[in-house]
Amino acid sequence: MNFHLTLLLVYSICLIMMGVWIGRLVNTSEKFFVAGRQLSPLLLFATLLAANIGAGSTVGAAGLGYRDGLSAWWWVGSAGIGSLVLAFWVGPRIWSIASKHDLRTVGDYLDLRYGPAVRGIVAALLWIGTLSILAGQLIAIAFVLDAVAGIPKVFGCLIGGLVMTTYFTAGGLLTSAWVNLVQLVVLMAGFAIAVPVALSSVGGLDAVLRAGSDISPTYLNFWRGGGSGWTFVGLLVPAFIISPGILQKVYGARDKKAIRWGVGLTAVVLMVFAFAPPLLGMIARVAHPELVKQEMALPTVLVHQLPVVLGSIGLAAIFSAEVSSADAILFMLATSLSQDLYKRFVNPNASDALVLKVSRHAAVGGGMLGVALAIALPSVIDALTVFYALLSVSLFVPVLAGIFTRKGGVPEALAAIAGGVMVLLCVHFLTDGEGFGAWSPSLLGILGAGISFSLVLLARLGGGRSAT
Repeated sequence: MNFHLTLLLVYSICLIMMGVWIGRLVNTSEKFFVAGRQLSPLLLFATLLAANIGAGSTVGAAGLGYRDGLSAWWWVGSAGIGSLVLAFWVGPRIWSIASKHDLRTVGDYLDLRYGPAVRGIVAALLWIGTLSILAGQLIAIAFVLDAVAGIPKVFGCLIGGLVMTTYFTAGGLLTSAWVNLVQLVVLMAGFAIAVPVALSSVGGLDAVLRAGSDISPTYLNFWRGGGSGWTFVGLLVPAFIISPGILQKVYGARDKKAIRWGVGLTAVVLMVFAFAPPLLGMIARVAHPELVKQEMALPTVLVHQLPVVLGSIGLAAIFSAEVSSADAILFMLATSLSQDLYKRFVNPNASDALVLKVSRHAAVGGGMLGVALAIALPSVIDALTVFYALLSVSLFVPVLAGIFTRKGGVPEALAAIAGGVMVLLCVHFLTDGEGFGAWSPSLLGILGAGISFSLVLLARLGGGRSAT
C-alpha cells in the first residue's frame, strides 16, 4: 500500500469517526434537516463552500481546463455568481418564509406556495436528477483512487459511497456542517500548495501560457474556448440559486445576517478558487499531453508533479471536495424522500422519530443507488450536466415566482415545470446537447418555463376579466 492511499484511508476513517461522534447529538428531524436553525456565518460558509466545491469544481473543471483552457473558469465562476444572488436577494427572503412556517425542505416551500401536486412532481424529478450528481461525485473519487493506487472504478465508487453515507447518516446537516469545516481546511490548504508547486514543476506560468497559445487560438481566451465559456452561466447560475440542497442549508442559518455573510463569502471564494482547477488542468496539458481521459488531469498532476507528501495533501483536498459535495447531495435525497414524499403522501401522521428513521434509511438507499449509477456513467461532467439542467428548468421559475409574486398558482407552476422540461429535452435531442449558439438547452428550458408560466397566468387573468 503506497503513502498516498494510506493517507486517504486514514483521513476517511477520521471523517467517519467525527461524523458518528457528532451524530450522537442528533435526535430530532429538525436537527437532522436544518441543524436546529443555529448555523453561524462560519458554519454556513463552510458547509456551503464544501458542498459547492465538488467533483465538477475540481476534477471536472481541471478536465475542462486541460481540454479548453482558461475559459473553464466559468464552470466554477458561474456558481459564485449564483451564490451572490442567493446571498443578497433570494436567500434572506426564503429564510424568512422557512422560519415563519417551520419549512425544512424546498418541497415544504413548494407545498406552501403551490400545493402538494407541485411538491410531488418536483420531488420525483429531483430524485432522478440528484442521483446523477451524486454519481458524479463518486466517479471523481474513483478517479483519484485510480490515479493513486490503480484501484478499479467499481471499488473506488464503493469506497467513496461508504465514507459519505456513514458519516452523513449519523447526523444529517449538523454532522455535515462540522465535518465540512474540517474538509474545507484540508481543501483550501491542498490547493494553496498544489498550484504554485505544480506551476514550478513545468517552468512557471509563462511556460503554461506559451504552450497554451500553441494548442489552440482560443485556449487562452477567458470568455469562450472549446466547449467551455460564459455559456455555462445559463446552466449553472440558476442551479446555484435554487438548488434544494443549498436552500436547505440556508434554512439552517440562525438569521439573515448569517446568510448574507456566510453565502456572500462563499460566492467570493468560489470566484477566486475558480482559477485553480483550470490552471492545474492546463499544467497537466503541458506535462502530460497524451492523457486518455481529460478528467484524470488533476489527480495525475498531484501524483506526478508534486513531491509525495505535498501530492498526498493535494489528493486529500480533492477527496475532501468530492466527499463533502456527495454528502450535500445525499442530504437532498434523504430529506426529499422522507419529508416531501413519505410524510406528505404516504404517512402524514408519522411521528418525528419515524421521519428521522426514514431519513436515515433514505440516505443509505440513496447512497447505494448513487454508487450503482456512478459505476454506469462514463464521466463527471456528463453526470453533473444531467442534474443541473433538470434542476434549473424545473425549479428556477416556480421558486422565484413564488417568492416575488403572489399571482401565480398551481396551474402556472405545473405549466412552468412541464414547459421547461419539454423545451430542454427537445433542444437537447435536436441539437445533440449543443443548443443554438449561446442559447444552451438549459437556458432555453428556463425561457420555456418562464413563457409557460406567463401564458397560463395571462390566460387565467384574462378569463377572470371576461367572466366579470
